[in-house]
Amino acid sequence: MAITYSVSNHFKQQLNLGEIDFDSNVYKVILMDDSFTFDPDTDSTLSGVTSSQLATQGGYTQDDKTLSNVSVTENDTTNKSEVTWDDASWTATTSGIGPTGSFCIYDDTTSDDTIICCVDFGEDYTVAEDSVLTLQSIKISVA
Repeated sequence: MAITYSVSNHFKQQLNLGEIDFDSNVYKVILMDDSFTFDPDTDSTLSGVTSSQLATQGGYTQDDKTLSNVSVTENDTTNKSEVTWDDASWTATTSGIGPTGSFCIYDDTTSDDTIICCVDFGEDYTVAEDSVLTLQSIKISVA
């Protein structure tokens, strides 16, 4: 299955209001459980998706993974801005991580912890002890 992503509508609003500042805000990534289905209209803040976030265990800690080295570039082919971050990873311990089917990125600086987007893996993953789950080439396009 294909990996897909959706940008939250609240993020678009916050971006237009100037609340999102890719140069100075802090962005975090969270893993979602395998039953989570993202809705760009209603899943707008961290508090709205927390109940579907993986529990802290097995090498995963809730709200602990800060994304680094945000970069915003212009894509002349698609006429969109592209936002990228460095890879993020977790090393599974005894009980493992998951199952997880997606991850969400949120702005930890905004007053409501705005959800930026959700990336759906297209399938569920469980990470066994001593294995590493790495999110590579994290990138979204913004019109």
